[in-house]
Amino acid sequence: MTSDLILDGSKIHWHQDRVDAWKRGERIAPVTIDMALLPRPKCNFNCVYCYADLQEQDKSLEIDEQVITNFLDDAAEIGVKGISLVSDGESAHSPVFQHTIEYGASVGLAMAVGSNALTVGPKVAEKILPNLTYFRINISAGEEQRYGEIMGVKGSWFQRVCDNIRHMVRIKRENNLSVTIGMQMVLMPEFSDQILPLAKLACELEVDYLVIKHCSDDEFGHLGVDYEGYEAIYPKLRAAEALSTNKTDVVVKWSKINAKGTRSYQKCYGPPFHIQLSGTGLVAPCGMLFNDRYKEKYHIGNIVEERFKDIWQSERYWEVMNFLSSPGFNAQKMCGSLCLQHKTNEVLDGHMKGEVEFEPHSDPNPPHVEFL
Repeated sequence: MTSDLILDGSKIHWHQDRVDAWKRGERIAPVTIDMALLPRPKCNFNCVYCYADLQEQDKSLEIDEQVITNFLDDAAEIGVKGISLVSDGESAHSPVFQHTIEYGASVGLAMAVGSNALTVGPKVAEKILPNLTYFRINISAGEEQRYGEIMGVKGSWFQRVCDNIRHMVRIKRENNLSVTIGMQMVLMPEFSDQILPLAKLACELEVDYLVIKHCSDDEFGHLGVDYEGYEAIYPKLRAAEALSTNKTDVVVKWSKINAKGTRSYQKCYGPPFHIQLSGTGLVAPCGMLFNDRYKEKYHIGNIVEERFKDIWQSERYWEVMNFLSSPGFNAQKMCGSLCLQHKTNEVLDGHMKGEVEFEPHSDPNPPHVEFL
């Protein structure tokens, strides 16, 4: 089992040196960068819960091989630890997908992927899995018809994705790879009929874990997530966790589901440690701020037009970061619900208020420590 994985929390505790440097006012490199290689319109899925549909922006720029190579060189040079291809687009469709993973690993970056896995067949998997820390399959249904309805695709694609997952598990075992292979369900209350079928499927496929998480919405509630509706399905969630086996953990992100879309903090401290890039190349604090309506206040630069290390060193980058942690920003009123940096924000907010102490860890680093 993979019970030592931290799937409902933050690993910021293991980066005290960077937290201390940040508190001294130093310009720190992010620990983790989440990004995509393609923008949302080039994804072949149309998931009903897709937050990327709310991220309207200029999509004319393209991340090609030279752009991504320069970016990975810069990230490694300034001290980024992990790059996860899990942002707004489906990166597996990009012509530079395999190059990104292999080159990133070659320059010392921990690499990870979140994908619908439709196009990641055995030949691709054999190339990329040895270079990855984790591969997470985004799948929010365990039955063919409901898969098609929820993921916005042909139901027949469900079996193809399952076959690809089986191949990944086989390749990992045959080659004794350290990569973690997981599945993720983005849960809206109306998908509750799929909780148990998906948990059973994950155990049948013998992936390392299935994580069941809340669905984020923007500050205007465009996706219509019924946060009060989660409580009625708690028994199903507990039943799903009880299906865990010695090979597969079924994990519910209880802290975010229990939060019901609310935050306990106002200042956003997370982005200097964990930033997000769009598949357009846009550098912004997080995906909730990709939309062009936030351009003037929060957009920082674009890696297609500038080197990332120059963007990171710019006054604009730190102007945005400092505003997010200032009294002028209120995450409870100016952001969507439970963002990428939410758990890290909870820890850092408590730390800055003197309620959370960072103590040296005598234990080994947890798995995936490069990914907050």
